[in-house]
Amino acid sequence: MNWLTNVVRPKIRNMLRRETPENLWIKCPDSGQLVFYKDVEANQFVIPGSNYHMRMGAVARLKSIFDNETWFDVALPEVTPDPLKFRDEKKYVDRIKDARARTNLNDAIKVGYGKLEGSAVVVAVQDFDFMGGSLGMAAGEAIVRGMELAVEKTSPFIVFAASGGARMQEGILSLMQMPRTTVAVQMLREAKLPYIVVLTNPTTGGVTASYAMLGDVQIAEPGALIGFAGARVIEQTIREKLPEGFQRAEYLKEHGMVDMVVHRHELRPTLARLCRLLTKAPALEGASKSVQPVASPAQIVSAAETAPAAPHA
Repeated sequence: MNWLTNVVRPKIRNMLRRETPENLWIKCPDSGQLVFYKDVEANQFVIPGSNYHMRMGAVARLKSIFDNETWFDVALPEVTPDPLKFRDEKKYVDRIKDARARTNLNDAIKVGYGKLEGSAVVVAVQDFDFMGGSLGMAAGEAIVRGMELAVEKTSPFIVFAASGGARMQEGILSLMQMPRTTVAVQMLREAKLPYIVVLTNPTTGGVTASYAMLGDVQIAEPGALIGFAGARVIEQTIREKLPEGFQRAEYLKEHGMVDMVVHRHELRPTLARLCRLLTKAPALEGASKSVQPVASPAQIVSAAETAPAAPHA
């Protein structure tokens, strides 16, 4: 053995080697541009050059919405972790453990209660990184509990949807969350409280077929994929070529399925204006008083798009 070559040199090389974080750079899926991760994070995960909206985690999303980045985490009911003892290539319980370790979340939906420009709101955020944001028993309980809290606090309920659909590992129990969440939406309606949905990329499957399309106002982020079945499945079924931009936020706005397409940087003031208009709450001191509460949903959406932003609390 050559001691200098096999022992000393590798040790010196290891001492001089710098560890490079895996997420130091991000490649834009739209333009292929390489962007420094910290720059994207500081820009609310919007690529500076192309304006492409990256996926945003639940905690980062809540920070971007609530005043002073502070809120109360809402305690959510416990559910049976693996009711069907499901197993494919891996046990379902192991998949849940891996997702929890990777995201630091208990399940796909996180619910917070706090202030948005001085007004109390309940916000639920679906995190796509947790098993594709799939709707299971725990996620269904989170949505229902968030809406119940909104009724208790008489405050608006805002949900950020991002999901591939119902969670197949829970079978019929996951599909049951669709009518359960729909009933919870009706509870908000009876209480005459605003329900605002923000559709992010992607929102598909059973989530689209339930609470994600039942909002008083439907907002979408630019370029978000929104639909029930995939484009390829639809083309094979109807045997026709789909139009350009089909199932994207801008296409859906043109065809009346979405009320507004709002850039992420404008999302917070837009949501605050909508909450004030829908609850007939007074604007913050210093905010424009030119926009009065209106009855028509179309007028409310128009006012929210055009009114100047109120200063942060």
